[in-house]
Amino acid sequence: MQDSAYQQLRDNAHPNCFLCAPSNPRGLGLVFQIGDDGGVEATFACDDVFQSYPSTVHGGIVSSLLDSAMTNCLFAHGHVAVTFELNIRFRHPVETGSPATVRARITASSKPIHELTGEVLQQGQVKATAKAKFLEKTAGGWF
Repeated sequence: MQDSAYQQLRDNAHPNCFLCAPSNPRGLGLVFQIGDDGGVEATFACDDVFQSYPSTVHGGIVSSLLDSAMTNCLFAHGHVAVTFELNIRFRHPVETGSPATVRARITASSKPIHELTGEVLQQGQVKATAKAKFLEKTAGGWF
């Protein structure tokens, strides 16, 4: 999918998303890039405001980053879907004060179910991984 088509789908489906909508003035403003392999990635600054324990990004923020990356990966492939299963493994603390990269890719699709994986990397180390299942919106609605 072309970047402009991806952005239009994201803007229509997620107009005020806290994580990725450019129109949300209080949001994180994640900007996802589509890779040659069909995956997506974005950089997150890991500012101190997202801290839980000292010098550590809150696990809920890390979870949200992963969910958003996987959702945006689906947008990049023309799918609008909601998360119905999300499993996260926290391998190492994501540190404040150093940018992190969040990535996602589709591992299997059989409409209306899509399976994806994601990861958060910081300073070359995998900090968290995720596996999720998404349910695609159909003409009849979500479920």
